Amino acid sequence: MWVGMLQYADDTLFFCKVDTQSVMTLKTIRKCFEPASSLKGNYSKSKVGGVGVSVNEIAFFETILSCRTIKAPLTYLGVTVGWNHKRQVFWEGVLDRLRSRLGSWKGKILSLAGRLCLIKYVLTSLPLFYIYIFHMLVIVIKEVERI
Repeated sequence: MWVGMLQYADDTLFFCKVDTQSVMTLKTIRKCFEPASSLKGNYSKSKVGGVGVSVNEIAFFETILSCRTIKAPLTYLGVTVGWNHKRQVFWEGVLDRLRSRLGSWKGKILSLAGRLCLIKYVLTSLPLFYIYIFHMLVIVIKEVERI
């Protein structure tokens, strides 16, 4: 049994294996959350989904967790979840955002220090969340360096 999670502000995204025991663990976590935190979870907003999981399994887990189903791929905090991150096409959104924020005209009008600040800002804000979750392809790293 394995349960992982990502949290941002008031959102929590849980990851687990596709088995009944892991889903029951998620249900227990949800039930223990309210008395432990003195907060009330909004279970009408809770959703269950899976990548590479049959529709029947998702429907079964939906009844266990008393929530709705979400279809993959989905976007969470700007990160696409449910696509194959080992394909270059997965990274095109990150590369497009880098290209748009690091346009060649900006390098011509900024000082060296200004360019350095812009590059550091863009590189730390955009792809880091992806890099925390997925392994970046060598070809994508080379494209980021080229940009």
